[in-house]
Amino acid sequence: MKKLPLHNTFVSYHHRNDQYYKDEFVRFGESHGIFRDWSVDTGDISEELDSQTIRRIIRDDYLRSSTVTVLLAGRETKYRKHVDWELKSSMIDGPKNKRSGILVINLPTVNCPYFTAAHEGEKALLYPHEKNWIGGLTRAEYERRYPHLPERIIDNLLAPRVKISVVNWDTVMQDPIKLEYLIRVTAEDRHYCEYDLSRPMRRNNHTPGVRATIAAPIRY
Repeated sequence: MKKLPLHNTFVSYHHRNDQYYKDEFVRFGESHGIFRDWSVDTGDISEELDSQTIRRIIRDDYLRSSTVTVLLAGRETKYRKHVDWELKSSMIDGPKNKRSGILVINLPTVNCPYFTAAHEGEKALLYPHEKNWIGGLTRAEYERRYPHLPERIIDNLLAPRVKISVVNWDTVMQDPIKLEYLIRVTAEDRHYCEYDLSRPMRRNNHTPGVRATIAAPIRY
């Protein structure tokens, strides 16, 4: 594989459920010289800190230096408040913390048969045998196809000037060329993304069957 500049990559994931997949993803990416891991690992930030301090540390010490945020989407990822904070922080184009590109990887635990190709050349490289591409999906259709994805990701799959690809784990973990391509084009195309930031950040975690609590927007 041709060696290209490594992108600092922040991995957003459900720490309790999906640590194995995060570790495997980083091992694979770094062993093939695809990216540098720039994400928060279990124990890096004290859970005794207040939420505002945790958000500031994630934003200023991790996301500030990364150009790509990879969301590892498992069965309960969408319910985690820290995942939502990381996603929105990645989308904000501030004076110090610039926006990142976002790539979604469906984990095997969700058994998702669908994928979304957002970047030029992606269909030909990743899915050369796929002929039945469908555009102009409604929110209801995205939610049917991706019931495990955070609402903020669905918001931005619908946004006309946002490029977020959704790919399945085996597609990229069996071929480093495909993962390198997706990391690279996600970083390159971040400059053109006009993210939908209208959704307030999540205040609480919640699990299926428990009503989520979304309060007034958090100052950020």
